[in-house]
Amino acid sequence: MAALIAQSNLKELMKRIPEWETNKKSIERTFEFDDFNQAVDFVNAVAEIADEEEHHPDIDIRYNKVRLVLSTHSEGGLTDLDFDVAEKVDTLEE
Repeated sequence: MAALIAQSNLKELMKRIPEWETNKKSIERTFEFDDFNQAVDFVNAVAEIADEEEHHPDIDIRYNKVRLVLSTHSEGGLTDLDFDVAEKVDTLEE
């Protein structure tokens, strides 16, 4: 089991993923693409990361926009797993 991140450490951890936002119990980011097919390709790449990490985000696809929300539901908040997955997802843009 992953341990919850202390709120006092959250600001420092968010520096690792500056494009993401937090509401203290989850982190989220919306990605925008040229069209629906690119958005779906991105979601498929995210799915590969999620399966490798055994940690799956909530995914919302709206035509060319994909919103990802990460939280460790079993722990009721944020853990290192969330930040690890977010960092790997960010590499898809490079």
